[in-house]
Amino acid sequence: MSLPIVVGITGASGVVYGQRLVQVLLELDQEIHLSISDSAHHVLKHELNLQVPLNAFSIEQLLPGGSPNRGRLHYHHYQNFMAPIASGSFRTRAMVICPCSGSTLSGIACAASRNLIQRAADVHLKEKRPLLLVTRETPLSLIQIDNMRTVAAAGATVMPASPGFYHGQETVDQLIDFMIDRILNHLGLERPGSRQWGV
Repeated sequence: MSLPIVVGITGASGVVYGQRLVQVLLELDQEIHLSISDSAHHVLKHELNLQVPLNAFSIEQLLPGGSPNRGRLHYHHYQNFMAPIASGSFRTRAMVICPCSGSTLSGIACAASRNLIQRAADVHLKEKRPLLLVTRETPLSLIQIDNMRTVAAAGATVMPASPGFYHGQETVDQLIDFMIDRILNHLGLERPGSRQWGV
């Protein structure tokens, strides 16, 4: 059985990417350890009209209709530093922060570990495990660019939420799935129906 994947959803615009990533990973029967920041809680309400209480989480609040593989999802409050993902001794396959806010990027770049998401990211860097940061900001300040360079030099993959149009995408959902497929590629996974260039 494959190792679990850690998913962090933080307070950048584009939380639909994080929601869709969780949905697809569960459809692929992957074990997920999920943490949602306080800011993401507010963005979920603003952008998707989802009430996701962080102290009483249930999968139906993030994924209306739930998931048949709901038992594969483990939720951890963003302030719970006793969660297993805060320790390098807890083995994982990779971590994806989707979307990754500028403040989260900054916290990772300086190893601040101000919350569980940042701590788990620090763990993945120090243990030399894959860490994907799906940043969503434009334009970028020089400080943010420097932070991206810092985390990339430390071993992270910076993957801006910049969907391509070369498969003839016609809907927002198709653009979202383009990014999800790119993330899955880096995790060694594939979504049924995904498309590759030239295939």
